[in-house]
Amino acid sequence: MTPGARNLITDVPGLKVGNAEDHSLKSGCTVVTADQPFIASVHVMGGAPGTRETDLLAPDKSVSEIDALLLSGGSAFGLDAASGVVDGLRAAGRGYPVGSARVPIVPAAILFDLLNGGDKGWEQTPYPTLGRTAFETAGADFAIGTAGAGTGALTAMLKGGLGSASLVLPDGTSVGALAAVNPLGAVTTPGDRHFYAAPFEIGDEFGGLGPDPNSGLGRNLTSRKSKAMFERGNTTIAVVATDAPLTKPECHRMAVAAHDGIARACIPAHSPGDGDLVFALSTGDPAQADAAENTPLIGHAAALCLSRAIARAVYEATPGPDDLLPCWKDLNA
Repeated sequence: MTPGARNLITDVPGLKVGNAEDHSLKSGCTVVTADQPFIASVHVMGGAPGTRETDLLAPDKSVSEIDALLLSGGSAFGLDAASGVVDGLRAAGRGYPVGSARVPIVPAAILFDLLNGGDKGWEQTPYPTLGRTAFETAGADFAIGTAGAGTGALTAMLKGGLGSASLVLPDGTSVGALAAVNPLGAVTTPGDRHFYAAPFEIGDEFGGLGPDPNSGLGRNLTSRKSKAMFERGNTTIAVVATDAPLTKPECHRMAVAAHDGIARACIPAHSPGDGDLVFALSTGDPAQADAAENTPLIGHAAALCLSRAIARAVYEATPGPDDLLPCWKDLNA
């Protein structure tokens, strides 16, 4: 397995990603969409999720195809970004057909970035506009690091961010991951230099420093976050994708497997104060869904991509005014 041409989730054919952010707000959102509806599901393992329309993605629910997924900052306020995406889809004539009507369905997940030093004194929520902008600017190329839903993200020790990675399987199947990284835990080992995801790094996509040579890792849970943020202001939210023709239940299993990627890259993960969630989608032809024979390998590849995406988010973060935490590159120049 090797990374795709961009080493982004958009190496999965048909996918587009759009970012919108406000650096004075220190927040933003990220939209995953495509020209055609796609099958999707979700799995939540964090104890404090914030979501919209995720019940519809359960394998037994009636809606199987959707038009977009949203990752957003802003905590509960950020869920309003989905309304902006819905407006954009409606203007484009997209949505789930119900008789003569079309209803755009945009499942969404949010992270908490309300205490990160940004200006949160708005009178009218900015998130619907951010969501519409992210949808309308979606394409194959997009920024990672301090961008989109990761603009104001923080890990325990360093600035978080938005990350992405991809793999192409031996049979040509593409798998990719996108993550907004704002966990309770750390993404780097003590000393802020080595990434927990280092064993899965390909080339020097997040510095090429290799694994931490120290043993006994995982016992030091030091955090630079405030007590309130450490206990309540956390989450890693992600999307994994493939062009393999998966069914909705198979997408659910892909999401379950991909959570291993969070656990390998964030220490600790899936805590009561995290909202850890993974969406999984397939752009494959639903009529060919029975043709997917390598579902276990797809789930494994999704976990690998997600670990790498999480590390890339922190590695690519850039500094801004009034930051509460340093960037990895500032400490490891």
